[in-house]
Amino acid sequence: MYTAPSYFIAGHPFPAPPLAPGLYVVATPIGNLRDITIRALETLAAADAILCEDTRLSARLLDHYGIKGRRIALHEHNERAKSDDIVARIASGQTFALISDAGTPLLSDPGFPLIRALAEAGLPVFAIPGPSALLSALVVAGLPTDAFTFHGFLPAKAGARANALKALADSRETLVFYESPRRLDDTLAAMTLAFGPERPCAVALELTKRFERVHRGTLAVLAAEFSDAPTKGEAVIVVAGDPEAAAPDEDDWTAALAATLATQPTRVAVDAITALYGLKRKQVYDAALALKAEK
Repeated sequence: MYTAPSYFIAGHPFPAPPLAPGLYVVATPIGNLRDITIRALETLAAADAILCEDTRLSARLLDHYGIKGRRIALHEHNERAKSDDIVARIASGQTFALISDAGTPLLSDPGFPLIRALAEAGLPVFAIPGPSALLSALVVAGLPTDAFTFHGFLPAKAGARANALKALADSRETLVFYESPRRLDDTLAAMTLAFGPERPCAVALELTKRFERVHRGTLAVLAAEFSDAPTKGEAVIVVAGDPEAAAPDEDDWTAALAATLATQPTRVAVDAITALYGLKRKQVYDAALALKAEK
């Protein structure tokens, strides 16, 4: 007998409206299960299948809200092999939800090959926004947020990690990294060498969980603090940019802005140049308006 899709909150059932065909990229809690959104619950309940990075981990969330839909493992080892079949099913009118173990999918998590395949096929992909460890750590770090870059997990090997950090030493924007608790001490020590001991930093641990905490200080202080202390849970490291880094040449970025404005809408051009040169968005936006006024 057919049962309409539903989800449960505190034991009370709620119907899930039908979904248009496509892939729904659903953000899920990074720790506290109450951080799920109503739209995410509706989507997960109504989807024909839920693509999970790890079905066993996702079961905790799905079972908590009484979501009974079919669960399919989609991870870095099988996503390329499964993408063609999922694309074909979506083309035939099915709906899929994509979730990672926690947070927003694709941010250091699987899913990119599938999204690219759907985009190339001209099939719809919908974002269901919500929790993100990256953004959660950034807003509590106490460091500038007007320009930042996300670098995910650094290489595990010491030499490759040192080279990656050396390339970022002169970055003006705030830098955000994910790190395993097993490598946190080594990574902070490597950052101290690459960026200098006085560079401000924040380490966020167990975000949204019972023992959530944020450690703030210089890299030297934090490297010493975590040198011998065992750490649980993945960390987010937020490092201030280099205040002494040379500002981009105004003629260079203005010329790049003018060229981008010739082919892109103002908002897209401003966002692209802001990110590329590590500038303040208002500065670039004002320059874009001035360039348009000249025409």
